[in-house]
Amino acid sequence: MKAVHILWIAALLAGCAEKAADYFPGYAEAEYVRLATPIAGTLVKLHVNRGDRVQQNAPAFVLEQESERAAREEAAFRVQRAQAQLANLRKGKRPDEIAAVRAQLEQAQAALQLSTRNLARVKKLVADKFLSPAALDEARSAYERDQGRAGELQSQLRVAQLGARSDEIDAAQKDLKAAEAQLAQADWRLEQKTQRIPVAGEVSDTLYREGEFVPAGSPVVSLLPPQNIKLRFFVPEPALGALKLGQDVVVRCDGCQSAIAAKISYLSSTPEYTSPLIYSKETRATLVFMIEARPAANQAQALHPGQPVEIRLANAKTGK
Repeated sequence: MKAVHILWIAALLAGCAEKAADYFPGYAEAEYVRLATPIAGTLVKLHVNRGDRVQQNAPAFVLEQESERAAREEAAFRVQRAQAQLANLRKGKRPDEIAAVRAQLEQAQAALQLSTRNLARVKKLVADKFLSPAALDEARSAYERDQGRAGELQSQLRVAQLGARSDEIDAAQKDLKAAEAQLAQADWRLEQKTQRIPVAGEVSDTLYREGEFVPAGSPVVSLLPPQNIKLRFFVPEPALGALKLGQDVVVRCDGCQSAIAAKISYLSSTPEYTSPLIYSKETRATLVFMIEARPAANQAQALHPGQPVEIRLANAKTGK
């Protein structure tokens, strides 16, 4: 008796394969946009409710920001400090310090002029036998001392007017870049605590209430843009070869005032159901393949996720 039933079902499927249906049953399905933040925190403000129609860039929700705001302020102060240190290295010593070195140099130059004249006088007196050679040695030593002191202060004045050494300036520049990077990271973390609607659509659900703790990466708002509604239907294996990507289909549903235009956007390469029988010409109709189609954006709002639909090829003949 069981064998008779199997033969009867196989014959019925084979008969269905010979006569193709004029429509394919299916349903509407949604691709939700789940709005989350990569940083955990307590939900302090939820701007939307389930069922709201929201526009792009409208406020969605806000998490507590005290820690991120303090980190951002600290990073801003570090940038200011690094900028001040770099500017200080580039401009050299302060004007008063340079003036002090210049005054010391003028004193040294005056002393050098005096020792120069004194050396000339001592040389003449030693040559005239009025002074001993030891006096000449003392005058020459004083001249060389004053000359060295004047040269030293001239070098100090040049260094005071210059900035820091190039390697010190390079290190200060790197410190400034590191501080700026920390500030950019702090800005990003602070911005992540305030989320906005990325694309216009309908709020399908809100998953947390104000005051609840939201783990990092957990969706808070589930959003359904109208262009994210797609249609799924299943066709038997004999009808698969007549379908192609971009092909026009006509969609009808209960309550729809008129037919909805759509285009095939996906053709499954594997069957959704396989027959337990050995493949043959008679049992091939037991294979069904999933097809997806996208309705026009201005007509997608007429469809609802899970709603049953009937799909016909745009050029199919539908007898009445």
